[in-house]
Amino acid sequence: MARGDDYRFLRVVDAFSSVNQRVNLIGVIIDYGIPKPTKGTDWFCSMRVVDESHNSRGLSVNFFAETNEKLPLVESSGDIIQLSNVVIKVHHKEIYALFNKKFSSFALYEGKNGETFTPYQSSLRFHPGEQDKTHINGLRKWLDSFQLDTASRDSVSLREIKKGGRADLICKILQVYEVTTDEWMVFVWDGTDAPRLQIQANLGDEKENPLTLQMESHPLPRDILCKFPTVGTILRIRVREGIEKLSLPSLVCRWARFINLTFEVQAGFWYGVFIPCTKIRFVPNEDPLVLKRQRDFEERVSSKWDRMPNTSFPWPSHITETVSEDVPFVTLLDIITYSKVTAKFKCVVRVVAALPWMAEDFRSPSGTYRIRLTLEDPTSRIHAFVYAEDGITLFDGHPSIRDMKRKRNKLLGIPESDDGNESGDSPRDPPWVQCCIKSYYADRSRMWESREYRIFGTRLIC
Repeated sequence: MARGDDYRFLRVVDAFSSVNQRVNLIGVIIDYGIPKPTKGTDWFCSMRVVDESHNSRGLSVNFFAETNEKLPLVESSGDIIQLSNVVIKVHHKEIYALFNKKFSSFALYEGKNGETFTPYQSSLRFHPGEQDKTHINGLRKWLDSFQLDTASRDSVSLREIKKGGRADLICKILQVYEVTTDEWMVFVWDGTDAPRLQIQANLGDEKENPLTLQMESHPLPRDILCKFPTVGTILRIRVREGIEKLSLPSLVCRWARFINLTFEVQAGFWYGVFIPCTKIRFVPNEDPLVLKRQRDFEERVSSKWDRMPNTSFPWPSHITETVSEDVPFVTLLDIITYSKVTAKFKCVVRVVAALPWMAEDFRSPSGTYRIRLTLEDPTSRIHAFVYAEDGITLFDGHPSIRDMKRKRNKLLGIPESDDGNESGDSPRDPPWVQCCIKSYYADRSRMWESREYRIFGTRLIC
């Protein structure tokens, strides 16, 4: 981009040698944070800008304003910002530009696909200049050959998270939900499945302390669940900082980058933890990693076997067989959000708990099977009952207690060393198995509220 003697904008690279000076800048936004209130009465946000003189890390710009609406409300990374009378500062050896609400001004323009030279937002003190169009047009042309991939660097997908690890996660925020008065849960997704986990819960505690079906104390309302993708893990992120302060509700249904997010496990569930150094940044839909995640997901759901968990490939364990071998699989979230109360399904799940868990208690004194199994896949958990003739099918009749224990151990992933006489507290890694599930209602007057699930047409062949 040509620069004459009358060029009134400082190049980004030259700003680093202009500490304590007021300067004018124009650049491309590569990273921008969520507006949040300060400890005083102002609002704050930050961003990073680049131009062709400095296009790697960029220059950080910090903004302060009386209200959230007076801050730059950036629509997408790659947009252009024009800054007037910002002061170049240095703090802890990092040089940044400070927008002062008393004398600085800004204007925001669409990036490389923009067709007009009218800002879509500008501050009160902004006054356009004669050369603005030339520089905006030059930046748009430069953007044709500049790849905005800064948000994608050093980030992980949900399939790559590790317990106790800390990483940057790029994901789509699906919902922000208040769990208690001082805790919120953020539900995020990227189309992949989180790694399978060993189950640490004591089987003997299932009656008094059952393995939970969700991390939150109550299930999410059905109308919210029905908006979620039914393929891929939905990660919960715990946030104890004021949700309004983080402005998270404004990010629902948008892609974002969580910086320095930690990952933990509870009751066999992965969850993220928002720690003091965690930050959130917008990520545009045009970001290369977002586009790749979307392509991978579309490729996944185009397959006949798209509902199979990633970690079950190339095929689930062969310890079960079903009556519907050629029926496509669905996920547990598909089942939960299905539009009809009664239906039949086939899925790939893990059996993570049983009530009762002792094999000798699987049948009533009269010989009737009566078991409640807890099933999980990457999308959800449900209780599914095994009752009467379905139990006869599952266990292939009425085997001896010894054979019943063997089948139970295979199904629940109980280590071979556990002979059934122990407490059932050994870590377990249940295999992925195929099963058929039917949904039904227990109370006709409350069909949805009384909806339950039963396993049918499934046989253990181990």
